[in-house]
Amino acid sequence: MTSTTAAVEADQLVKIYPGNVHAVAGISFSVPAGEAFGLLGPNGAGKTTTIGMLTTTVKPTSGRATLGGIDVARNPTATRAISSVVFQDAVVDRPLTGRQNLLLHLRLWGVDPAAGRIRCDQLSDAVGITHLLDRPVATYSGGERRRLEIVRALLSGPQVLFLDEPTVGLDTRVRHDLFDAITTIRERTGVTIIMTTHYLDEAERLCDRLAIVDAGRIVVCDSPRNLLASIGPEVLDLRVANPEMALAALRGRGIAEHDIAVTGSTVTASLRDVSSQHITEHLTRFSVTVHSATTRRPSLDDVYLRLTGAHIATGTDN
Repeated sequence: MTSTTAAVEADQLVKIYPGNVHAVAGISFSVPAGEAFGLLGPNGAGKTTTIGMLTTTVKPTSGRATLGGIDVARNPTATRAISSVVFQDAVVDRPLTGRQNLLLHLRLWGVDPAAGRIRCDQLSDAVGITHLLDRPVATYSGGERRRLEIVRALLSGPQVLFLDEPTVGLDTRVRHDLFDAITTIRERTGVTIIMTTHYLDEAERLCDRLAIVDAGRIVVCDSPRNLLASIGPEVLDLRVANPEMALAALRGRGIAEHDIAVTGSTVTASLRDVSSQHITEHLTRFSVTVHSATTRRPSLDDVYLRLTGAHIATGTDN
């Protein structure tokens, strides 16, 4: 891979399953070497299908994908040689010890035994599982297995690491421990990371850039900081008796359409050049009953809600 070659490039990828199911409807993005790039969206948005097309496990209906300038469809073996995947479901053998799993993977990749053992020790130390390696994987916790999966995926020295929902099903403390492990791996290896997630904190903490995906399309792509800045410095959540009346009153106040979102009885408004007190007083003058009003910092969920009209869900992607 040269300094001018994108580590990963997707050009109008489309995947249509039998029954005219459009899982991916023309996704394009380019990721430079060393970047952590995230695909963020709810269940069924098309994130995992996109990863499948980039890793040769799903054949595109149309479009083109390259890894390190190599066409994925035309030369799948070469693209597999420079990439690795941590899938949603564990692929390590539970009866074997962690070390046996890693040594087996080294043999499958044809890595020099001496160099492979050094790499194994370094990566295991980086993610904090050295003390677990001689225990059967069946005795590992979910978070410990995920760390072992990441080490396994990096043993071949890939240029690109794909993480498909890396922390799904893990509790909050374990997820944050894994965040630290992934960050350490990036610092030590410089590997390019492509990850899918529906966890907002995960995307904000781990990714340099995010592509928000909805219904098989990218609706926006930018850094987490810029996406949050697009909402404004603060938002106001209002529980109201009549959301439609509140919406009309806010529009009359001059608040832009894209700065207002309605979910059930909750109206969320960006506070740019107006105070929360001014808004609540304005609604009262228009006879809108306000049950509660709370200000907070914007989240990526606010970004997604403004762009798609839906909250980001939790669960497993299609």
